[in-house]
Formats: sequence, structure tokens, C-alpha cells
Amino acid sequence: MTRQSAIDLATAKLDSGELFETLSRRIAIPTESQNDERGPEMQRYLDDEMIPAFQAMGFSCRVLRHPKSAGPFLVAERIEGKELPTVLGYGHGDVIRGQDDRWRPGLSPWNLTERDGIWYGRGVVDNKGQHSINLLALEAVLAARGRLGFNARYLIEMGEETGSPGLRELCTEQAELLRADLLIASDGPRIARNKPTLFLGSRGGLGFDLVIESREGAHHSGNWGGLISNPGVLLAHAIASLVGPNGQIRVPGFVPDGIPDSVRQAVAKLEFEPGPGDPEIEPWWGEPGLTPQERVFAWCSLEVLAFETGNPRQPVNAIPHRAWARMQLRYVVGLETDKLMNKLRAFLDRQGFPMVKIAPSRETMFRASRIDPSHPWVQWAAASLHRTTDKEAAILPSLGGSLPNDVFTEVLNLPTVWVPHSYPGSANHAPNENVPITVVREGLGIMAGLYWDLGEARARERAANPVPIDCR
Repeated sequence: MTRQSAIDLATAKLDSGELFETLSRRIAIPTESQNDERGPEMQRYLDDEMIPAFQAMGFSCRVLRHPKSAGPFLVAERIEGKELPTVLGYGHGDVIRGQDDRWRPGLSPWNLTERDGIWYGRGVVDNKGQHSINLLALEAVLAARGRLGFNARYLIEMGEETGSPGLRELCTEQAELLRADLLIASDGPRIARNKPTLFLGSRGGLGFDLVIESREGAHHSGNWGGLISNPGVLLAHAIASLVGPNGQIRVPGFVPDGIPDSVRQAVAKLEFEPGPGDPEIEPWWGEPGLTPQERVFAWCSLEVLAFETGNPRQPVNAIPHRAWARMQLRYVVGLETDKLMNKLRAFLDRQGFPMVKIAPSRETMFRASRIDPSHPWVQWAAASLHRTTDKEAAILPSLGGSLPNDVFTEVLNLPTVWVPHSYPGSANHAPNENVPITVVREGLGIMAGLYWDLGEARARERAANPVPIDCR
């Protein structure tokens, strides 16, 4: 059989209703990793869905745990020959909270529902739907060729939505078990609904709190106004020293020295496609001299996520004693991340704000990662997508959001190619999470084509002559 046969078999799994039925079962398992009571559901997802699916394709399966992780990990493996390239796949079976009472009438996070050519359900894109597409594409290639033509390893974790605790340590300890030539995985959104996309890493995320505690208790603003400092005012000025009125970051070391030429060239080809409900891009906001695409995919942003002083719900005539803000730095490769808080401390002191306390937030975030867009595996994948869709793939050096890609580039030293089967309007961390069926159909074809091409001579040549990854 042929490459097109594999693609046809994959898309037939959509037309026959097989994918809808499979994904319905998986979405019905409420694997909310932010809910401590869902531990049994995490294991059930692996036992009832993932392990049988892999075993049916001739994979051996191992369930692993790590003390730092609340959920289990599944490693599946199918080895066809030592001389063949090995691909590592990745997905996560956990989801964020369902937010059941906030979905549109007739929709539920735990029931896969189709409306007007769109599927709704929690995990339909993040990430059950995406790794389900990939597994069915693997199955289609096996059916068409009789073998994969490459070695496959797959890692499914159940804690990505809580920051992937234990993933880095597990990959360090199990590096030989997870050894591969490259990672091909699916998560995050395309840049546009109808634009096949590759991304090669992600921005990192660093959360921290700024706090001023001026004294004990609030004091009457009439009696004490003008005599004692207001921590809300002080903290507002401290934040304004970090970020200018146009969104430019002012802290030395919080932005990279520049954008590499290969990254700038890749980003120059990208175009945003606003979706329903998306805000209008404000070109005056952010780093001067950069395009909107460069600001999201190749630069850093420093955001105020929350600010509180006094009693916002019931203001009283009193000078508050405390002010607090939650900050978040989304950053790209090139920063000395272990020195960021020391640089922030020194900067605030120079600006006259020694009273501001800095504390890391409790939320675990991922580190920045990125491989060079000119890497041979990237160009190979882009050619495969073009062959399948007759469209030029958008290549994002870094996803605007965050993923545990750094574990694969830093610990396993892998080139990483992500092929998302989602789109900007997916609402993946909100009520009404959804995906258009057109994206699902194209995703099945793209992955069947990619997996077919991994069994061809060109992929074997890539694996036999590896090129070191460049994460600049």
C-alpha cells in the first residue's frame, strides 16, 4: 500500500465515527489533575484507554511513578530494528478543572458533543484529542504498511496541567528507556485555523509576587493621609519601574540580547488570524521596533496578573497596610534564568524600592526552549506537511505559551517538532473547549503522512547523520 493509503485509512477513522467514539470515552474520564480526588481517574485513563490502545499496536507498556508527581506516567515502546530511526511521542491525559456550571446550555465538559461542525468537551484539544489523533494515525500506518518502519516510544503523563512535577527527574532517571532521534508530539494551537503549523519550543513562564507590608493594620485616611506611606501607591510605582507605559520591559536581563537571524526569518512568515472574541492587537504595546509576531514568538513579556490593596469589594476610608501583586514573566531562550530574581532585587533597590519583598509564586512553570528552525528534522517535517496538505507550514520557533519541551531538549537532548491539532479559538483552559472537525481531519492526514515518512530512506539518513540541536 502507499502513503496515500495510510492517510486515507487515518481520515476514515473520522468518517466512520471511530475517533468520535474513542474520544468520547476518554473525555468522559474526569482526569482533573488540579483536583486531588481524581487520582483514581488518572490511573483509569491509562489502564482503560492508553494501555489497551498501545498494546493493540504491538507496544509494550510500563507505568512509572515519581515521588514528585501526583500522577502516573506511561511509557510505551515498539522496537522494529536497531538500524531504524526512533521517534519519541508525548501527550498528557490530565485536564484542567471542568468548570461544569459555566458551559453553554446543552454542553458538558465530560460529554463529547458536536455542534455545527465543531466538537466540544474538556480535553478535546488539551490534550486527549491531540494524542488520540496521533495514535490513530500510527494505527493507520501499521495497517497500510504492515509495520511502522521506525522505532516508536511514547510517553503519556498525568500532571502537565499542574506543571509536570517529576517529569524532568523521571526523564533523567529513564534517559535510556526514552532514547530517541527526535520528538514528534502535538499540543498547543496552530497559528490559524486553516494553517498547518510546526513549533519547535515554547516560551518559559516565571511567576513571582511583589509585596509591601508597611505596618500592622489600616489607619484612617483623614487622620493619617499625608503622614504615612500608602503601600498601594508605592507598589504601583515599583511595577511602573519594571514595565513602561507602552509595555516595554525595563529590567536588565529580563529580555534577550537580540533575536537570531534564523528565528527572525521564520517569524517574518507568520500571520495572526483573529478568531471570534479575540481582542484587537494594539501595535503600540510591547517592545519598540518589533513586529507583533516577534513580540509573542521571539521576545519576552512581563505581566501583572493580579493586584490587591485594601479591601477592593468593600473600600473603607483607611490607608491600607499591605499591597500585593502577582507578576509573570513569559521569556524566551537566552536569559540567565537562575539570576533573574537577583537582578530584579538589585533593580528595585536602585529604583528606591527596597521595601518591596519578592517571593516566587507557588505555581510551577516551564522553562524556555527552542531549537533552530533550520535544523534538518524541522525542514524534513515541514516538507512532509507540505506533501500532505499542499500548504506551506507555519514554523513557530517558540510557542507563545508554555510546555515541558525543555525536558526533551535539555535532558534527552532531542530535536523537538510539535504538530498542533488545535486553533486559537479552542478555549482550551476555559469553558466550551472545542475543535473544528476540519482541523481534526487535516491533523489525521498530517500525522499519517509524517509517520509514513519516518519509515522512508530519507528519515533513516537523518537518524544516521544526526545534527546537534541549537537552542539559541
